[in-house]
Amino acid sequence: MGGPRGAGWVAAGLLLGAGACYCIYRLTRGRRRGDRELGMRPSKSAEGTSKGQLCERSARPQRGGTWESQWSKTSQPGNGNKDLTDGSYDDVLNAAQLQKLLYLLESTEDPVIIERALITLGNNAAFSVNQAIIRELGGIPIVGNKINHSNQSIKEKALNALNNLSVNVENQIKIKIYINQVCEDVFSGPLNSAVQLAGLRLLTNMTVTNDHQHMLHSYITDLFQVLLTGNGNTKVQVLKLLLNLSENPAMTEGLLHAQVDSSFLSLYDSHVAKEILLRVLTLFQNINNCLKIEGRLAVQPTFTEGSLFFLLHGEECAQKIKALVDHHDAEVKEKVLTIIPKI
Repeated sequence: MGGPRGAGWVAAGLLLGAGACYCIYRLTRGRRRGDRELGMRPSKSAEGTSKGQLCERSARPQRGGTWESQWSKTSQPGNGNKDLTDGSYDDVLNAAQLQKLLYLLESTEDPVIIERALITLGNNAAFSVNQAIIRELGGIPIVGNKINHSNQSIKEKALNALNNLSVNVENQIKIKIYINQVCEDVFSGPLNSAVQLAGLRLLTNMTVTNDHQHMLHSYITDLFQVLLTGNGNTKVQVLKLLLNLSENPAMTEGLLHAQVDSSFLSLYDSHVAKEILLRVLTLFQNINNCLKIEGRLAVQPTFTEGSLFFLLHGEECAQKIKALVDHHDAEVKEKVLTIIPKI
């Protein structure tokens, strides 16, 4: 175990203890047949347990906003995502251990150790007390620097860690400097990729409150493009982000000015998946509500043809929404009945 990687093992062992070093050694050198899988520890916030829940957060979501936490998919045992702990579901690093972990993350160039360290940090960032500790230890820029890494898996894990850290409103003040870079990666990278979804989740968290939504103003048209071309998971994630923006009257004009392909109206067809259909209906409802605030309907700016305004306020959209009154799903039908009187 010589050379740079050998030095990495020594650093990991000294900083996090022999157990962590052994864990890294096993993950990179392979396992003997019959060894148990060392899965990434699911956050207790995702499991709804009594300790470390994300409900103990300092940031308050705006009306209808929800926080995004990246554990439901990456935390499953045996899927290749490993942290530097011994796999205990009750293991949470203390401040001293987190400081050592951040030093390791900053000092090593070994991609295997970097990825495992980011997963470990992201797991621990699911606990509200650790969100503040990591910030106070200067951890946010250390993690943020990794979103520029050439390794796409490391980039994804860094975005996931920032995503969990962003639940804290004070952390968002430091994380906002990465919003433009995240947007560029989301809209220029491979469609439906893990990095794109991780970036969209982070942007969703950063727009749960109105504080930083204006930073996405120039990317709204790009969001609709990804919405129309992405798969089901990508569509849902983009819609969660658009719904956050649509609840803020200050973002209404920007949304309505966005140039959107007419295929957007196909999302109001009855055969569209419920999780998508309900969200596009809510998008229509939110924008209409914001237009009516303080008499905005009476003083409308000029919208160009091909804009979202023309699509949402055209006859085709009205007909599609009215046709959903006979939808087989009761929740969809209820949503439509609340919208029709306002069309």
